Amino acid sequence: MGKNKTVKYFVVDAFTDSAFKGNPAAVCFLNDDDNNERDDTWLQSLATEFNISETCFLIPITGFDARFSLRWFTPLAEVDLCGHATLASAHCLFSNGLVDSDMVEFVTRSGILTAKRVSDNSELNDGEVKGGTFLIELNFPVVTTCDINLSDDSSSMITKALNGATIVDIKATATNNILVVLPSMESVTELQPRMDDILKCPCDGIIVTAADSAGSAYDFYSRYFAPKFGVDEDPVCGSAHCALAHYWSLKMNKCDFLAYQASRRSGTIRIHLDKEKQRVLLRGKSVTVMEGHVLV
Repeated sequence: MGKNKTVKYFVVDAFTDSAFKGNPAAVCFLNDDDNNERDDTWLQSLATEFNISETCFLIPITGFDARFSLRWFTPLAEVDLCGHATLASAHCLFSNGLVDSDMVEFVTRSGILTAKRVSDNSELNDGEVKGGTFLIELNFPVVTTCDINLSDDSSSMITKALNGATIVDIKATATNNILVVLPSMESVTELQPRMDDILKCPCDGIIVTAADSAGSAYDFYSRYFAPKFGVDEDPVCGSAHCALAHYWSLKMNKCDFLAYQASRRSGTIRIHLDKEKQRVLLRGKSVTVMEGHVLV
């Protein structure tokens, strides 16, 4: 594909079954020729042009029916791991019949990641997916959380960034985020963070979370703020849930969760933590909302 050829793209809302909810990602299809002609500057410029939380690029790997190179870009930078754009990529491949398999592999900065098409319980037919409704299960590495020793200045900086919210617990994640536990799901949903102060914090982003109230359908709520990557609030962040699964499994002594990300767009993720293999399985739905071509 030369520069005079267009690049096919889809915009997909991930971790939702409703358009204009969940987390949007632009999924762009390139081929080997584009590796030379559309360089990293071009990829980043297109991500900036889309100006949504993630733009990703798929390149088929020769000799494999269902293996692709996958890279993720925010409006400001390339990132090492992105759950919702991986879900969106798999959704495009499955829903458009671009692979013959129910599993695809992505070669990424975080190693080989798999995405599997699985039946929603309401759509089960002898174990096969029928109709257009299906879940996709991502197999991601666990992101560990650990204690953090903060200076008084750093602690006050985080408290200020969270607008004086009461902090119940605080951890560091292996992906250079800070995970902050708040007292209640209401304190998560009502939080009004100060983005300028989050930019000054000694981390890439801040995850806030709380256990849900007794009797709720969800196990925990969360939100994720990453203004350093050009995303003030990530609507639904799969990679953040790789850390949240680790944290809440230790607190709740369980491995299966239904999680709710309480952003304005909102989204739902089903999670299984495989402690033995140190993997996190994230399940969610997606909706394609746009398709088109990049002309330059």
